[in-house]
Amino acid sequence: AGAIWPMTVSAQTVTPAPEQLRMIWPIESLDAPPAVTIHPDYELRPFRHGSADDLNGWYRLMELAGFGVWDEARLAPILARILPNGWFFAEHRETGVLAASAMACHEPRPLHPFGGALNWVCGDPAHRGRGLGMSVCAAVTARLLAAGYENIFLLTDDFRLPAISIYLRLSYQPLLHAPDMAERWRVVYEQLGRTDFAGKTEDDGRTTNEMDG
Repeated sequence: AGAIWPMTVSAQTVTPAPEQLRMIWPIESLDAPPAVTIHPDYELRPFRHGSADDLNGWYRLMELAGFGVWDEARLAPILARILPNGWFFAEHRETGVLAASAMACHEPRPLHPFGGALNWVCGDPAHRGRGLGMSVCAAVTARLLAAGYENIFLLTDDFRLPAISIYLRLSYQPLLHAPDMAERWRVVYEQLGRTDFAGKTEDDGRTTNEMDG
């Protein structure tokens, strides 16, 4: 019989990934949808159901944005939550290339009961500087407001500074829903060159100005 060697298992501390940042649409702006405009070289339009070109164009945008490789199987559970006429594209008029996209989704969560989300914002770096991210995000926000959502939110990452800048200019506010959020948002604001950091607390929704504390 073979010898049974003792096994030494080294314990490794697994650090969980930090929770994503959250932003919310202010309650006081529920009746004030953002203006939806588009650069004249582009068309702002909804997803065309059954269009392979739209799907393939979106897969390409998601990969360019660093969201990995997508296919119909991965998209299916998200597609089931998108509001009718709630998936927006900015399409380059001359070439037909999809340059930016965002989705309005039904996304109830414990922190956001009956919530609606601005989801999966992505863009082609070759079309940067034309305000297309702002256009698709404004269109999604207006769609969620028109659908009657009162708890509108989004998730993002600390390093997605161009996207966060868009959300702030649209009037989304940081949600301070975890102990580390105030400091993380302080860093984000410093990186953006902003000094107006204020967030909404999870429990009572009152504005908390952490820069003055």
